[in-house]
Amino acid sequence: MTSTASSPTAGADAPPSAVEDFAYPGAADILANKGIKLKKGDGRVLLADCVPDGDQIVVRTVADAEVGRGDNYCFRTTAKTGYLTLELPRVFMIELLASEHPISADLTANNQTTTVDVEAGGFASVGEGEIGGPRSVLVEIRVTG
Repeated sequence: MTSTASSPTAGADAPPSAVEDFAYPGAADILANKGIKLKKGDGRVLLADCVPDGDQIVVRTVADAEVGRGDNYCFRTTAKTGYLTLELPRVFMIELLASEHPISADLTANNQTTTVDVEAGGFASVGEGEIGGPRSVLVEIRVTG
């Protein structure tokens, strides 16, 4: 005897796939309110409020009404390693306040990418923070240990 009942189509009742794209949550609101474009990361480097003497990565930018507000942007880390990709123009200094974890940062200027290493508790002048340095865009922060 042949059955005339059809079998359910595969996946018709299956839940949607949970594929992580690592997009930064609330990125559109952060861009509108703070002027920083956060793209993606692993959740271990997070934008945070700047606090004096905080365990933070502080990124200092030049004031420029066309590309950004010119401000300090602070990030906190939740692990010994992690990354965040972003676009933050006119960066001139990266400083690790009370941080025990060194970082590596990628900046672009004139269609070239430069990597800068910053030791725990240290700082680095970058882009316009260097004598004759070009306007630079911070494109990635990596906590390296």
